[in-house]
Amino acid sequence: MQDQLQAVMGPDDEAYFEVETHAPGPAGKLPLTPELLLNAPSGNLFGWSQNVGMGWRADRLTGREVLLLGTLGGIRGEDGTPVALGYHTGHWEIGLLMKAAAEEIAAAGSIPFAGYVSDPCDGRSQGTPGMFDSLPYRNDAAMVMRRLIRSLPTRAAVVGVATCDKGLPAMMLALAGMKKLPGVIVPGGVTLPPTHGEDAGKIQTIGARYANGELSLEEAADLGCRACATPGGGCQFLGTAGTAQVVAEALGLTVPHAALAPSGQPVWTAMARQSARAAMALAGRGLAMEDLLTDASIRNAMAVHAAFGGSTNLLLHIPAIAHAAGLAAPDAGDWAAVNRSVPRLVSVLPNGPVPHPTVRVFLAGGVPEVMLHLRRLGVLDQSVLTAAGLTLGETLDWWESSERRRRMRAYLADREGIDPDTVIYSPDRAKEAGLTPTVTFPTGNLAPEGSVIKSTAIDPSALDADGVFRHVGRVKVFTTEREAIRAIKTGGIAAGDILALIGRGPSGTGMEETYQLTSALKHLSFGRQVSLLTDARFSGVSTGACIGHIGPEALAGGPVGRLRDGDWVDIRVDTRGLEGWIHMVGCGERPDTPDAGSAVLAGRPPHPGLAEDPDLPDDSRLWAALQSVSGGTWKGCVYDTDRIIKTLEAGMRALAAEDGKAESIL
Repeated sequence: MQDQLQAVMGPDDEAYFEVETHAPGPAGKLPLTPELLLNAPSGNLFGWSQNVGMGWRADRLTGREVLLLGTLGGIRGEDGTPVALGYHTGHWEIGLLMKAAAEEIAAAGSIPFAGYVSDPCDGRSQGTPGMFDSLPYRNDAAMVMRRLIRSLPTRAAVVGVATCDKGLPAMMLALAGMKKLPGVIVPGGVTLPPTHGEDAGKIQTIGARYANGELSLEEAADLGCRACATPGGGCQFLGTAGTAQVVAEALGLTVPHAALAPSGQPVWTAMARQSARAAMALAGRGLAMEDLLTDASIRNAMAVHAAFGGSTNLLLHIPAIAHAAGLAAPDAGDWAAVNRSVPRLVSVLPNGPVPHPTVRVFLAGGVPEVMLHLRRLGVLDQSVLTAAGLTLGETLDWWESSERRRRMRAYLADREGIDPDTVIYSPDRAKEAGLTPTVTFPTGNLAPEGSVIKSTAIDPSALDADGVFRHVGRVKVFTTEREAIRAIKTGGIAAGDILALIGRGPSGTGMEETYQLTSALKHLSFGRQVSLLTDARFSGVSTGACIGHIGPEALAGGPVGRLRDGDWVDIRVDTRGLEGWIHMVGCGERPDTPDAGSAVLAGRPPHPGLAEDPDLPDDSRLWAALQSVSGGTWKGCVYDTDRIIKTLEAGMRALAAEDGKAESIL
């Protein structure tokens, strides 16, 4: 036992026994006045003592205080080597952004503060119980971030530094809820693709491809090592991380041309300094989040989302941002209307048609370039204010004639040999190239509340001449993702099948993301002939005939929870008209009608394997209950405080009535 303790404690060092018991304290004097001593809160005065205790000069205490709030993860050495790893590359380098912004704030005579709320990686938690905490984390992190903001009562502005699937949405929710405070978002940027190799989306399919004999062990090991070619930034495709950056800029919460900047490079740190200047300018002019975030800016963000062909996860996050800001949350009808009026213009991984990485989209002009096209189509409200303190119209005027735009686009053409107009298309050229609108919301007897499919991600070879996807086939039903991926890897799923994964919505798993399924189907030779139905959600990099967010979820009594192996399902998705359905059409030798299928479903009990996942933590169970009361998936999985309180009060009255009835019986 002594040896074990000695191994832990290690040898004594003489320096350990030289312990100082007092110190002279910082030099200088606090800039106090009689008025401050008489009227200022004691916390403000003690805050100054804390500031000089941390080394800030006493004669610089009266500057404007700006809070830098980031999702930094890991411990990075000064030379960039890892002391302790982060959860993902997206938050690994953002301390450099925060440092650049802090230096800019200090140079202006203001006082930078920094706080951190790190974030998980959806890629790392795919296929594990860690995914059960992914979406619930967003709400929890936003609450913690807001508590940190409020816990620095003297802050004049907030700069939120974040990227990736949940960290950036959480940051946007947090700032949106601080309506009276100036705020600017600094997107964490993107990592670069390997010179020779696969992007971080495709690489997540090495297990499935190896299992099906489409990749050797040596190839998998080599490709997997090089997929994240640079150490910082979100993935190289327009998944949820990249789409969230795009949406942040489209909302007007960033400086111009901020989304998708290459992490670690000079243009990236310059963006942090620009953002710091913008935040101080907003504070100086008395402009707050409520001046930037309006119903019009929400509509602009939806239009830009459609033009980029972004992740369907933003259908959860944009309504949540609107709710946090006290604005009208868009519903499925609003999304459908936007996607009918806004063409997709961006050719980028994972949907193409050319698989450009996100850094090329940045060089082609990024969000402001896309917005120039949308302005010409008349689908943007140019009167909204942006973080730069100008209207969107004024910002786009600057971008159109800027040296930055000219040189970035020329660099892409000259150095990469890529025509920027084939990365970000004009509407006419996009139509010629066959780019289709982004999302469709199928309904039907399996999804009476609706569902969503990234229709632009359906393989064009699976569409008929009218752009309609049709699949009538027998369904194979799974109640766990593990069973489903095992079937894909071992031959249990074949061309022509319809795979249904049920019980994986908010109540079952915290609404897990099922990218390991969708990615496997995309990159397996037969996968384009398989359709997927689920009440879970998909990663932004998911592609194919994958329909998610099916409502009601199976565990809330949704008819999708009554499917059985061998049932016939009829799927139709009009990728041009943006209409669709998913019907169960019988269980006999041949498919029948939707009415016949509805009758069968109505007479069935739920699937016998349907149950809350035993690994679902209590934290996520509570989240599921609260978001369900607040309107559920189609309201953005938010916490609606008023509705939650009313529900609790009604429940308490009902319990009290039951207690009174029991007492009267006794």
